[in-house]
Order: sequence, then C-alpha cells, then structure tokens
Amino acid sequence: MSSRSGVALAGLGVTAGSLALAEAVVRLGGTGPGPVEAVAEAFIDRTPPWLKDLAIDLFGTADKLALGVGIVVVMAGLAIAAGLAERARRLRGAAVVVVVLAVIAAAATLTRPDGGLAATWPVLACGLAGACALVAVGSAPALDPAWAMTHRKVLGRRQLLISAGAVGGVAVAGGSIMRLTGNAAPATAPAPLDLPAPVSPAAQVPEGGALDIAGLAPYETPNEEFYRIDTAFVVPRVDPATWTLRVHGLVDREVEMSLDDLLGEELVEAWVTLCCVSNQVGGDLIGNARWLGLPVRTVLERAGVRDGADMVLSRSVDGFSASTPLGVLMDDRNALLAVAMNGTELPPEHGYPVRVVVPGLYGYVSATKWLAELEVTRFADQTAYWTDRGWSARGPVKISSRIDVPRGRRSLQAGENVVAGVAWAQHTGIAAVEVRVDGGPWQPADLAEEVSVDTWRQWVYRWDAAAGDHRLEVRATGHDGEVQTEEVQGTVPDGATGLHGVDVAVA
Repeated sequence: MSSRSGVALAGLGVTAGSLALAEAVVRLGGTGPGPVEAVAEAFIDRTPPWLKDLAIDLFGTADKLALGVGIVVVMAGLAIAAGLAERARRLRGAAVVVVVLAVIAAAATLTRPDGGLAATWPVLACGLAGACALVAVGSAPALDPAWAMTHRKVLGRRQLLISAGAVGGVAVAGGSIMRLTGNAAPATAPAPLDLPAPVSPAAQVPEGGALDIAGLAPYETPNEEFYRIDTAFVVPRVDPATWTLRVHGLVDREVEMSLDDLLGEELVEAWVTLCCVSNQVGGDLIGNARWLGLPVRTVLERAGVRDGADMVLSRSVDGFSASTPLGVLMDDRNALLAVAMNGTELPPEHGYPVRVVVPGLYGYVSATKWLAELEVTRFADQTAYWTDRGWSARGPVKISSRIDVPRGRRSLQAGENVVAGVAWAQHTGIAAVEVRVDGGPWQPADLAEEVSVDTWRQWVYRWDAAAGDHRLEVRATGHDGEVQTEEVQGTVPDGATGLHGVDVAVA
C-alpha cells in the first residue's frame, strides 16, 4: 500500500470510526437520532416537491435506501479527501473537514423532534476525536518496510490506524445500511397487541368480489407488499406502554388516551384503500387493507369541537404533520385511529402502534403514522408538512384506473386475451370501467362485485386481439357520474391525472 493510498484509507477509516462510535453512543445512551439518521431526516425535510417526486420515480419505495447510500458515499469521499489533505498538510490535514461534518450532523440532530441540545454531544465529541486522530495520522512517520521486516515491527501507528479504520468503515457502512433499511434489531421488538374483536366487522368479500386472474393485484394487499412512502428515514420505535394520544386545540376539553384506553373502546373494522399523492397514472403506490380502529369522530365528539374549526392537524412522533378537513373526519366514512392491519397489529413501518386511516384522501393529508396528537384548528391558522412545501392543503383522491394484465410490451397470441386491472374512487365507488384499443370506441369491462365504496374494484375485459401492435387504455366512472379525465397532470400539487395505457404486440 502506497503512502498516498494509506492516508486516504486512514482518513476514511478514522472518520468512519468516529461516526460508528457516535452511532454506538446514541444507541446505548438513547440520547437521540444517530448522525446519519439526523442528516438524512434534515435532508428529507428540505427536499423540494420536484426532487421528492424524482426520487420516488427513480427508486420507488427504496428512496430512503438510495438516500442513505448517497449520504455514506458523500461522507466517504470527504473523509478520503481529508486524509489526503492531512498528508499534504493542507488546512492542517483538513481535520477541519471532520469537524465540519460533525457540526453539520449536530445541527441536524438539534432540529429533530427526538433530538435537542443534549443529543448533540455524541457526534461533536466523536467528531473532535476523529479530527485529532487524523492529525496524528498525518504526523506519524512512514514505516520503512525493510526495517519493519528486520525488526519484526509490521504495524506502526499509521498502519494500525489504517487497519482499525478499515474495520470501522466496514462496520459503520453495514450498520448504517441496516439501520436505514430497518434490518437492524431494535432495542425492544414491537409488542403484540391484544386486539379486541370489532363491534362492527368489515364486510365479507363475496365470491365475485375478488377475481382470480394471474398478474392482477389481489383485492387485499398483503402487509409485506403494501407500499411505504413517508418522511421517516428510520422507522420510529414506539413503546406501546408509554404511548398516548393528545387531542387539543379548538375543543371544549382536552382528551388524552393511552393505548389500553384505545383498545378498550368499541372498535370497528373496515376495508379502506390508501393511495399516495406521488402515485403516477398506472403506478403501484396504492394498496387495499382491512383496518381495525376507533372512529376519529368518536374522539372529536368527546373533546367537543368548537365553532369555526375546519381542520384537524395530526402529528406523528417524528414531527410529520397532516392537515385533514374536519368534515371528512366527522361524516359517516370510516376514518379510523387504526391499531391493526389485515388482522394483526400494525407493522412498525406502517405506523405501530396507532396511525390514521381516512378513505378518500391522499396519504399526505390524512394517513399519519406513529400518531402522537390531533390538534383541532383552522386551515387559515395552521399548515402541515407537505402544504409548507407547495402541495395542496386538501387532497381528495382522484378517480383513476390501472391495467395490470397484460403488462406493457408483452407479446400476445391472436384471439381472446384477458385485460384486467383495478379502479378506484374512494368514498364514491366505481360504477363502470371501459377499455379502448388503438384509440377506438370505449368498450365496457366486467366489474368484480363491489365490497365497499372506500376500496378499489377489480375489472376484466375479454379482448379478441388481431395480429399487430396495439395500445390498450382504460378509464373509470364513479357512482356520482364523474368520468376519469384524459387530461394529463403531474402529481404536484394534488395528484396525477390522465389515462393509463399499455402497448402490446400480438402475433
């Protein structure tokens, strides 16, 4: 190993070791978020809508993994540069770089809901230690290989730092990736909840309510396949024994509930389809599940909503907030404080122990995970996380449809072929779905039996295909008579519109 490559690796290793030590102190002491997590969360909070959409388009639900890897790569590059600069005696080794990185991470930690001033000391202390180590690396004399072999002194100060630093670099890279992907073991596993039987069970899916067609999205989306889009870089771990919900604001009386209080209420079960506002036409950021929870209106009625209120601002334990129209939470739809999903407690990544589920609204204005409080307020007085970033304050889901079968660019055989997919218009319901071929007349598709107006509805069309290249398109009509628009609009500021189409070749 050359001197140049050695100090580069030393810079990387020492910086990574400092980072790993800070992560370890945070984990053991419970003082707040780790430095990588804090920087990532701060970056997410400052991400403009166009960049958020671009990340979701490119990486889908792996957007946070891509962000974490990007942060590690950037920090690795700066650390290598710091090591090389230390060797050249530039800025006294650019140990300054390490200190600056520590200050940036500390500033990010300071702004996090689970951070604060007391939580900044691990990263600052470990960053200072790393800077001192880099100075020592740059000051250490090179070890002559021939002399070392003769005197059996294989490792000098620099070589020890390089070796230890390399191990530290591997450890922190692996630990950071495990942490950001949710694979690192939590301090305590989520406790299984003693879920009560619902006083009002969800409707049974009739035999004709779920079509058995290969490639068609199932009526019920399995928990492990349900999309996840949120602002949490690391999934919050909430202790159910200490969890509470606070209801306050424009109310006659504040209400506070523990998880035991909530589980002791008369819970209802309902099928509800959730959709992300970042879902492109034909996208898969949508899923349907059977939710168990307490109607939000029950808690709001108990608190006594004052005249003039028109919005409920829900907040999560990680600082996210959503602005939900009050009327939507008080009408007859199953807007729930959900504690279960498809018959089991919520998975950690889907909001354990309690989240909000609201039919008919995009998740960014309703589906708050890891719920901590509900503030009854007014749109004129308060704004939420995404409305502060240019999105609409109210986000009703737009009627839409999707072709699941056949997939685009598939080769089919001439004759009868199955075209199938899903359509949705939550809290309105789907009345009809139509398919057209090559811009021709719209043809009616057959609908699966309706289970609930709050969920998607499967459909199928039998197509007598002729040889050649063809384009298939789909559109839906709601029970209210609204026909899905052909006008193309992007996801910002309140959801994409247009028709989903696929191109196929028929032999």
